[in-house]
Amino acid sequence: MFLGIDIGTSAVKVICTDGSTIHGSASADLTVQSPQPGWSEQDPNAWWAATCKALTEVGKTVSLAQVTAVGLSGQMHGAVLLDAQKTVLRPAILWNDSRSTSDCATLREALPEIGEIAGVLPLPGFTAPKLMWVAREEPEIHARIAHVLLPKDYIGLCLHGALATDRSDAAGTLWLDQSARDWSARVAEASATELEWLPPLADGQDIVGHVTADAASETGLPAGIPVVAGGGDAATGAVSLGATEAGRGFISLGTSGQLFVAGDVYRPNPAKFVHAFAHTVPDRWYQMAAMLNGARPIAWLAGQLGISAGDVVGLAETADPVRVPIFLPYLTGERSPHGDPHIRAGFFGLEDSTDRAALCRAVLEAVAFTFADAAESFGDSIADLPHLAAIGGGSRSPFLLHLIATATGMRIGRTTGSDAGPAMGAARLAGCGIGALSLSDLGQEPEITDWFDLLEIPGLDDRLERYRALYRAVKPLH
Repeated sequence: MFLGIDIGTSAVKVICTDGSTIHGSASADLTVQSPQPGWSEQDPNAWWAATCKALTEVGKTVSLAQVTAVGLSGQMHGAVLLDAQKTVLRPAILWNDSRSTSDCATLREALPEIGEIAGVLPLPGFTAPKLMWVAREEPEIHARIAHVLLPKDYIGLCLHGALATDRSDAAGTLWLDQSARDWSARVAEASATELEWLPPLADGQDIVGHVTADAASETGLPAGIPVVAGGGDAATGAVSLGATEAGRGFISLGTSGQLFVAGDVYRPNPAKFVHAFAHTVPDRWYQMAAMLNGARPIAWLAGQLGISAGDVVGLAETADPVRVPIFLPYLTGERSPHGDPHIRAGFFGLEDSTDRAALCRAVLEAVAFTFADAAESFGDSIADLPHLAAIGGGSRSPFLLHLIATATGMRIGRTTGSDAGPAMGAARLAGCGIGALSLSDLGQEPEITDWFDLLEIPGLDDRLERYRALYRAVKPLH
């Protein structure tokens, strides 16, 4: 049995699998702190506590003694700063934090070719500008930094005691030279980062440590079993779908959203904020549009209305599509395709007759429209894809998947257990690490069990154009 641990933003998810069937799963919730506007932080020790809690739950249905290897996945870009004793120096600065906007401009000016080196232009979500902000605003913290890790790799440290990361997660820092698949001394120097702070690099299936006796005592896992490097959540989500080979694509609907296309060559497209990153498996890269607001606006509206996210979807299906307002979903700015950390969310076109169902539908349509913008930013490069697979918690909604299919013009497919996504990919990498699976096995696509085709939705094309026009109109106000 292989174990996959995914350190998300809203929860830690753990699954136990033989590589195809999920035999046990559990999750433990996390909270995000925002002590100042635009800030988004989490305590890394809360990730470890949630991991231990989720493992305890899984252990109630599956014997953890059967686990033979562990794989890691996690939210990308977060800055975990450690001192020489590997003690956390401050809360981790997350992917959706926007405090380092001015540092991005400084970095771009200092290194104009950074988009070609790092696969994307600097944005405050990435790790490198976060270090520039710490150097400028918290110099006493910056002076004590000895190591920088990404979220999943901190859990790796807790499990096996070593410092390591994989190339797909490293890709999201801006410090990786994507073509060379190695750390870039030039980008590190330009971003107030010492190269020796960065952990050794591995591919996702590489064993980087073994569960320590202390970790075994805390988690219930067998001591001594191998832990593989794993990958950033986008790349491990790809592994769960066999999207390690060129010409495979999928959408991910978690807190954030991604449109991902695998490839076997490095193809940067920084002007459209399409990320060109190293994959977690050897000699593979991918292109990805990354939206900060995937299914998150649905959860946000649910919280405001005092209902569940499922209720939001249910109400949306009852709304009259002709009387739906426009919603801009940019609760925390946006990355692809706008590269705009300042834009914020809002409704437009509210009437006296606008009810909760119309608000709910407006939010779901806005999620679909972000994917339409993402698909457009790829140009012709996704035109030949036969379909897009779907993973993430938002993929449980047939209505939302039909909206996305219609807005993007792409057929959507869903597999059994699609919401397991990154955790499943991490577990499969663990199986590969101990030889139970091969790299070619990772490229096998699971069977599509549900298809979501384009629908005739009255006025949707018009609302998409108004959505885009509304962004252009309000952009100067932010």
